[in-house]
Amino acid sequence: MTPTRVPRVMSIAGSDSGAGAGIQADLKTFGALGVFGTCAITTVTAQNTVGVDAALPIPPAMVEAQIDAIMADIGADAVKTGMLPGADVIRCVAQRLEFHAVAAVVIDPVLVNRAGTRLFDDDALEAMRSALFPRATVVTPNTCEASLLTGLEINTQDDLKNAAKALVEELGARNAVVKGGRMEGPATDVLYDGSNFLTFTSERIDTPNNHGTGCTLASAIAAGLARGLALPVAVQQAKDFVTAAMRASFPVGRGHGPLNHFHELWGRSAPPQEPSP
Repeated sequence: MTPTRVPRVMSIAGSDSGAGAGIQADLKTFGALGVFGTCAITTVTAQNTVGVDAALPIPPAMVEAQIDAIMADIGADAVKTGMLPGADVIRCVAQRLEFHAVAAVVIDPVLVNRAGTRLFDDDALEAMRSALFPRATVVTPNTCEASLLTGLEINTQDDLKNAAKALVEELGARNAVVKGGRMEGPATDVLYDGSNFLTFTSERIDTPNNHGTGCTLASAIAAGLARGLALPVAVQQAKDFVTAAMRASFPVGRGHGPLNHFHELWGRSAPPQEPSP
């Protein structure tokens, strides 16, 4: 029986032509977790599993038009943001989130690339802190991004907690998940809700196919919130989904391949292979 109303989630992020991260990963995650996904594209990229060859930012007016078109017709029970190319787009997105009174907002602050290189200038960083974070139900930076946002050095689990606390108490997010996937040992993330800390730990999957893990985690959290899950439950569901998708990944391209977002649908660790001649 078809449900009468499917939860809706909009991703406001960049497009990844290799389909491993960004809008493409977000929409795959939404579909896999039973919510209807829409999008507002902020940047068009030419990229693959090896790297990014070119990027074309979308003007703020067009980003705004995409958001307004979706909200005027389909609506959104939750919004997830990813790559926002510059202060003007960041302020535009923050204003539209406020205008449309979006109930659940997951901010994935894409501030550094895989090599740890900073992507944005100080104006964009300040716009994210001052305009966007106060709209956030939860922010989901990795350790490099959390350090850049808070000015704190992050090397231990206590550092994860200190950064999560600063993101809430100093930068205005309602909740913060700081991802420790780049640290040694098990993959550990810390959630701070303004009063308490929760720790989420999973096995570390030894695979080069980890492109889009941050996008996927944030999108999975947004999907859970849209379905009415409490934040800790949504974070745990997202953590489990990313771990399973990494475990079931398969080679695509010559570099860092994507997760297998449809591992449950396919029911196998890799898609069917053509028989050898």
